Amino acid sequence: MTQGTFGAPAGEPDLVQLLTPEGERCEHPDYAFDLDDEAVRGFYRDMVLTRRIDAEAIALQRQGELGIWASLLGQEAAQIGSGRAVRQQDFIFPTYREHGVAWCRGIDPLALISLFRGVDHGGWDPADVNFHLYTIVIGAQTLHATGYAMGMQRDGCVGTGDPERDAAVLAYFGDGASAQGDVNESFIWSAVFNTPTVYFLQNNQWAISAPQERQSRIPLYRRAAGFGFPGVRVDGNDVLACYAVTKAALQQARDGGGPTLIEAFTYRMGAHTTTDDPTRYRLQDELEHWKLKDPLARVKAYLTRNALVDDAFLSDLDTEADDLAAHVRAGTHSMPEPDFAATFDRVYAEMTPELRAQQEWFREYHASFQAADGGAPHAEVTR
Repeated sequence: MTQGTFGAPAGEPDLVQLLTPEGERCEHPDYAFDLDDEAVRGFYRDMVLTRRIDAEAIALQRQGELGIWASLLGQEAAQIGSGRAVRQQDFIFPTYREHGVAWCRGIDPLALISLFRGVDHGGWDPADVNFHLYTIVIGAQTLHATGYAMGMQRDGCVGTGDPERDAAVLAYFGDGASAQGDVNESFIWSAVFNTPTVYFLQNNQWAISAPQERQSRIPLYRRAAGFGFPGVRVDGNDVLACYAVTKAALQQARDGGGPTLIEAFTYRMGAHTTTDDPTRYRLQDELEHWKLKDPLARVKAYLTRNALVDDAFLSDLDTEADDLAAHVRAGTHSMPEPDFAATFDRVYAEMTPELRAQQEWFREYHASFQAADGGAPHAEVTR
């Protein structure tokens, strides 16, 4: 695909960009980064630690500790920039790859690991952090997000002018999911009811093995116009631009201005998941091209060029990353085996007599295997 100035297809408007791949600040007429350099250092720290979590999780999967892992390698700026633009009262609906956004919400990475290890369905309470559980069904979370946003409207949490009350919803999905019916249906509902929903599309250019040109004849952000709300394309490898664009869209939503589609044009530098082999469908030259746009490298270049960090800062960050990796590894190894019988407790808000009876039967059945093995737990439980 022929590329424009900042990686956009030729003939299309330039991406919203505030930090070039070389680490130079630039201005945009519609969006500005209004935080100080301390915040930029914080964004860099977030991205470094998120990438380290990702690398550790991949290693754990390769060693048989996790069933699967969905890497965010290359998408750190899109996630940290957008995640840091969210207010506490806003609610986020992720896919299964938003590890950086979860980090911004204060979720321990072990709560993510437990899902991919098969210990639980997600080790956090969405009500505590306003961050929904990961959604595996492609695109389904956009419907959940739209319905939640309609609830916010009915609760009087939109357009009141109270910055502590007005709230919005941020829904993440990928370029492949944009072709799903659920996503398009959510766009219709949001447009018709003017919901406070920001749809954040991370276009990493590959829907597993299907390239973007096999998914759409037009840039994805332009689809919003067909539904009646604005769309904007941002450099997804520019953390400053992702923050500025998301902040503006969320504020518009909180004010009652309705939905926005943000297309963060980025690149998936790793595999779709650890079960995928990207060398079977894309060229190494393409990967090398995008390595030059690495989201971490451009922030580091900006910070070092302007003497905003020193060797001590970088050394301390490396140590913090090592400590975090050790925390992830040790915590993974120490996770208890799941209690399969507890599944019955989570079917309904209140246990029914029928479920209670089934749970007791299951416990007795499971115990029979342990008795037969002299008390050792059986590796497989089937009926």
